[in-house]
Amino acid sequence: MIQVPIERKVLSENDRVAAVIRSRLEAIGTLTLNFIGSPGAGKTAFLERTLQMLPPGTKAAVLTGDIQTENDAIRLARHGFPVQQITTGGACHLDARMVDSHLWEWRFEEFDYLFIENVGNLVCPTSYDLGEDGKIVVLSVAEGEDKPMKYPGIFRKAELMILNKVDLLPYVPFQPVLACEYARNIKPEIDIIETSSLTGAGFGDWMAWLDRRRITKHNLCLNSPAFA
Repeated sequence: MIQVPIERKVLSENDRVAAVIRSRLEAIGTLTLNFIGSPGAGKTAFLERTLQMLPPGTKAAVLTGDIQTENDAIRLARHGFPVQQITTGGACHLDARMVDSHLWEWRFEEFDYLFIENVGNLVCPTSYDLGEDGKIVVLSVAEGEDKPMKYPGIFRKAELMILNKVDLLPYVPFQPVLACEYARNIKPEIDIIETSSLTGAGFGDWMAWLDRRRITKHNLCLNSPAFA
């Protein structure tokens, strides 16, 4: 009987902290993206190649969440950008307070990009606002193409679906057209990019999307009352 009120209270407090994070990041023009996907979808490898392809002089940082270990942070830090591991100790998602505590360690530096790799899960992370500008859902071809129908919440909230590991298509019974159709049944306007972190396929489109999204954020910041 008290489960729903308690959940609402938790999410309400989370949203309050997320709003503060969003305001602070907007003030310094940082584009913040929250990557959500199942375990094994390839989020870490995707971010590794992204960091490798960022133009020289780009200021980027990564927060990566896992229940245990700092393995992903170690991998991502090899590319020369600031990285912090958030170890949840059992929680199946990141929340705004976890993000806020780690951003304070960086003193909200003026990054161009902040990439948040959420804990591998398509359900729990969907409900938690982290102060991001947008959610990106990562679906690999090693999963079922009906994932958008099974987990509509994240596909409804995401502005972009990364269809990842397309280099495996010759070896798996996955129908990309059907996966895209299912995703657009949930959210007709969702952007979709097919990628392979192994071969680099699709990363030109991804980097162009990322740049357009950064420019859009920059223009919104310039037109906000804080910059008037």
